[in-house]
Amino acid sequence: MSVLDIEIGALNGGPANLAQYRGKALLIVNVASQCGLTPQYAALEKLQQRYAQRGFTVLGVPCDQFMGQEPGTPDEIATFCSTTYGVTFPMTEKTHVHGRTRHPLYTELITAADADGHSGEIRWNFEKFLIAPDGTVAARFAPQTEPDAPEVLSALEQVLPS
Repeated sequence: MSVLDIEIGALNGGPANLAQYRGKALLIVNVASQCGLTPQYAALEKLQQRYAQRGFTVLGVPCDQFMGQEPGTPDEIATFCSTTYGVTFPMTEKTHVHGRTRHPLYTELITAADADGHSGEIRWNFEKFLIAPDGTVAARFAPQTEPDAPEVLSALEQVLPS
């Protein structure tokens, strides 16, 4: 199964329609607005702006499972992201990324291992999954890995559509 076949809602309601990203590169990131890593939103938005014309999108997945660091309503999350970090990339509904109530998207994503061999549970906010245009997980990055780190940019360049 491709992650692009999984249904998930959009932050503003309705379906997020992951199938629309088939043929594009996608970086899926579980995000939170009250986390020490929240400033990564700025680098994520820069990636979005830099690579959007080349068939790339960041997809933010708000999650409140790590010390309640995403307590807001959908409107509060959207307002925070746009006014504080100028976020223009799409966001899904608030989602569980681990445990018994894990969303099916993350059930599929966590099977991928990062460069250090970590697979399984999401460790914290801002864990990143690079999705290739065919819907497979091309790379996984730890929460502390900055979105513009050389290893992220290198992996992204390798999966951008021609």
